Amino acid sequence: MLKKVSLTTQFNDVVNITDEIKKIVKESGIKEGVCHVYNPHSTAGLTSTSFWDPNGWLDLQDEICRLIPTRIDFKHQHDTPQDAAAHIKSSLLGISMSFIIDSGELLVGSSQGIFFLEFDGPRNRHYFVKVIAG
Repeated sequence: MLKKVSLTTQFNDVVNITDEIKKIVKESGIKEGVCHVYNPHSTAGLTSTSFWDPNGWLDLQDEICRLIPTRIDFKHQHDTPQDAAAHIKSSLLGISMSFIIDSGELLVGSSQGIFFLEFDGPRNRHYFVKVIAG
């Protein structure tokens, strides 16, 4: 089963997509298998971290921006310096993740969430969730 999910993001958004992915897994009816989440954008990323404290998401974005700041000396200047930094952030963080499905449930830790991170924007985005039996 493949599902496309759309969302609208702003620069530096961190969007919790955990509940949507859990819903897709449930709707698939698959009891044992793998759930693959894929982001087809080169200026956004996916990660998994704790959802308990929203300030943790702010810390995550702050540190990503500290490590890869928007600068005007990037060789890649197709769009804006923000866009160039976003490509690097996406490459380092990654654009896909896989999770185990066990007894019809997405296997994640009790405080673990799945997040879509926007490094450019505002943008209309989407991501794909592929649920595979086996």
